[in-house]
Amino acid sequence: MWRRKRALGHAPGGTLQQVTPPNSNPPPAPDREEFARAAAELLDLVRHLSGPDGCPWDREQTSRSLSPYLVEEAHEIGEAIAREDREAVREELGDLLFLVVFLGVTFEREDGTKLRELVRGIIDKMIARHPHVFGERRDLDARGVIRQWEEGKRREAGHRSLLGRSPERLPALLQAYRVQEKAASVGFDWENVEGVIAKLREETDEAERAIRSGQKERVAEEIGDLLFAAVNLARFLKTDPEAHLHMAVGKFRKRFDRMVELLHDEKKSPSEAGPAELDRLWEAVKREERS
Repeated sequence: MWRRKRALGHAPGGTLQQVTPPNSNPPPAPDREEFARAAAELLDLVRHLSGPDGCPWDREQTSRSLSPYLVEEAHEIGEAIAREDREAVREELGDLLFLVVFLGVTFEREDGTKLRELVRGIIDKMIARHPHVFGERRDLDARGVIRQWEEGKRREAGHRSLLGRSPERLPALLQAYRVQEKAASVGFDWENVEGVIAKLREETDEAERAIRSGQKERVAEEIGDLLFAAVNLARFLKTDPEAHLHMAVGKFRKRFDRMVELLHDEKKSPSEAGPAELDRLWEAVKREERS
C-alpha cells in the first residue's frame, strides 16, 4: 500500500525543498479500495475512448480543445448546487471527473506527463498547504486557515501582492469575491453587516451623483464600485453572489415572459403597450406569484 512519506515545502527564498512533516500520512479512508477500483475503471474507459480502437472525436481532442468544457462543466455544477438538485449535482460532478481524467490522459499524450505524477503532486501540495494538520498541530479558525493558505500560494508563485493573481478568464463576479476573501483573511474586513450595508448605500449615492454629473467615465467607475460592494455583502454573509444573480435573472425572465403572455391575452404586443401598462402588468405578475 503506497503512502506519502514526504511533502513539498518552501525555503525562505521561495524555492521548493523536501520536508517531512511529523504527521504526513493521512489515515486510509474506509472506502479507498472501492474508489481505487472505480477510478481505475474510469481511466481504462478514457484510455480506450481516446485510443486507436476508440472514438474518432475523442482521439482528435487536445488540451486546448478540451479547455472550454472545464468552464462549462464547472458552471453546470454551480447551477445544480444553486437549484439544490442533488441528482444533477452528482451527474455533473461525474462529468467533471471524466473531463479531468480525459485532460490528464491528453496531457500525457502531448508532453509525457503521467497521471500518477499529477495525483502525487496534488497530494504533496495539499499536505504542504495544511501544516496545521500534517505539521505541528495548531488551533486555527477558518480565517486563519485561509490566511495560511494564501501565504503558501504566494510563496509558491513568488507573488508579492497579498491578493495573488486572478486568472484572466475568471468571471469578474468571482474575481471580486476571491479578492475580497483574500483581503479579509488578513483582517481587512468589516466588523459587522451593518458596515457592509452602509458601504453599499454610500456607493449607491455616489453612483447617483455620478449619473447627475453626466461624466461617463465616472459613472462607469461608480457602477463598478457599487457592484463590488454588492458582492462584498454576499461574501460577508457567506453566500454565493453568482448563484444569487442567476436566481435573479431566472426570476426576471419568468416574470417578463408571463407579462408578455398577459399582453397577448389582451391582443397587444410589448411595443404597443406604454410604460404605465407594462408596469401594471408587471405588478400583476408579482401578485400572481404571491398568491
